[in-house]
Amino acid sequence: MSALRLDGHAAVVTGSGRGLGRAYALALADAGAAVVVNDIDETAAGETVRLILGAGGRAIAEPGAVGAAEIAERLVARSVEAFGRLDVMLTNAGVLRDRVLWKMTDEDFDTVIATHLRGTFTCARAAAIRMREQDEGGRIILVGSPAGQFGNFGQTNYAAAKAGIVAFAKTWAMELARSQVTVNAIVPTAWTAMTASIPAYAPVADRLAAGEPLPAVLRREHAIGMPEDCAALAVFLASDAAAGITGQAIGIGGDKLTLYSHAAELVTAYREGGWSVGAIADEWQRTLAASAQPFGIALAPLDLEGAA
Repeated sequence: MSALRLDGHAAVVTGSGRGLGRAYALALADAGAAVVVNDIDETAAGETVRLILGAGGRAIAEPGAVGAAEIAERLVARSVEAFGRLDVMLTNAGVLRDRVLWKMTDEDFDTVIATHLRGTFTCARAAAIRMREQDEGGRIILVGSPAGQFGNFGQTNYAAAKAGIVAFAKTWAMELARSQVTVNAIVPTAWTAMTASIPAYAPVADRLAAGEPLPAVLRREHAIGMPEDCAALAVFLASDAAAGITGQAIGIGGDKLTLYSHAAELVTAYREGGWSVGAIADEWQRTLAASAQPFGIALAPLDLEGAA
């Protein structure tokens, strides 16, 4: 059997009723995995299952909003009941409540954190418990975002959650190494309903509506393709070929594949006896200021004139 096939494996994909989550579920099923399809929208989850079954795959739906431990444990239990095991947990479920800091409510913040951060935690914990019991290794695939890598205007809640998810991957990679369970974070970018709502992309939305393909500049410089363009990375990380890869944040979108760096100390200075306010001010100008880091997502200008 090819190291890239997933025959005999079982996977849970949260938030897989549409968009990126559906693309992940379909790709995992196409590679041979049986899939538990989860989404808060029962109809959408059922449609993903129908597509998988129609293509000759195996899948069941288990609707519910991730976050609570009970839902996470139910997803794992359903995989074991239906397919006898759990090999892959892919935590894709998420919501958005975008507002600038001074307008963001407690509910806006808590809703996003509960779904993205807590939902990832509870699902990964339930999966880790089962995978350690099986004692055959496993794959936990988390979903980050460029907002978590760089920050993004109006996304206090989302950026914080996605940054935390990448920190989860680094931490759990250490904790689960002896159990041969790998943990990695995908950082996807794709054309979805959310992307289409961005004002700068309105001309692209018009072109797509007219049946034109995504422009090359969008696929390369903005790393935006269709959700299906991101799905191969999920299959690769779930496969035996990726057994030695763990603790990584890997970006994919359109024509672009990226390995993100981990945080590192860029510049270091020492002062015997410690630092005074004035000494810090002087040292900042002398050695640290030149290495001050940029923030926010930076995209190339979207020039569609003559673009394919």
